[in-house]
Order: sequence, then C-alpha cells, then structure tokens
Amino acid sequence: MLTQQDIDKCREAFERFDKDGSGTIDAWELKETLKAMGQNPTEEEVFQMLAQVDDDGSGTIDFPEFLRVIEQQKEQMESEGDESDVHAAWVAMGGAADKSGEVDAQKLRRTIKSFELTIDIDKLIQETDTDGSGFIDYDEFKNMFS
Repeated sequence: MLTQQDIDKCREAFERFDKDGSGTIDAWELKETLKAMGQNPTEEEVFQMLAQVDDDGSGTIDFPEFLRVIEQQKEQMESEGDESDVHAAWVAMGGAADKSGEVDAQKLRRTIKSFELTIDIDKLIQETDTDGSGFIDYDEFKNMFS
C-alpha cells in the first residue's frame, strides 16, 4: 500500500517525465521515471509493467495506472528483500533452491563459529530445531534469522 507521501512523490515524478503534458507516459518515459525513483528495470520489465496496467491498450499509462505500477514494484521489492538473503544463506548451507531439503545443524553450528559471529548458535538451534532431529528445514531456518 502506498502512503500519501509515496503518492505525492509519484505525482511529482510522473509530471516531471510527462514531457508533452499529455497526462500519460509511454514506455521510455516510464523507464526514466522509475530510474529517477531509484529503480532500474530492464526494457522487458518496463513493457511487462506497461502491459499489466495499460487497461485501455493505448501503449501509454495515466497517473492511476502509474500508481499501480509503483505499488506492484514496491510489493515485489519488499517480498524479495524480505527473504532473498535468507534464501541465499539456505542454499549456501546446502538447502535446495526450491526451499526443500534440510540443513545439518552441526554444519550450521560450525559455519557460524568459523565466521566468529557473535550469535549464540547453540541456543538458536535448540530453540529452532523443535523436533530435535539435528536438521533444520527451510521454515525453521528462516525463523532463526527473522
């Protein structure tokens, strides 16, 4: 959900990049607007965004459609940001990329200690590995680091 401050910033960016004052922006203007707002979409992503919100098929988007693009981008960035580091650590520890499998608690313990991290890993494992199996599944792993 966009805050009023987000919407105000979007309007400012939208108006700045609506070069011809038509009240709409095309694919190139959309890409430049998103870059100015700190995002760096590819050409393909820009055209996908445009296609997802261009309800009237004009090849351009108006301000309400633009807000939908920004909201979708924000949600995607938040969902990726929330889990991407945990997912990368999971895979590095031997878990599968599809979040299946398990990580050996002993391997996790050795890794944390070898990096001299100031985490009480023994306590974390004890609290997380509730079934006492000695193996950590993805949900348990994720909970350890949230």
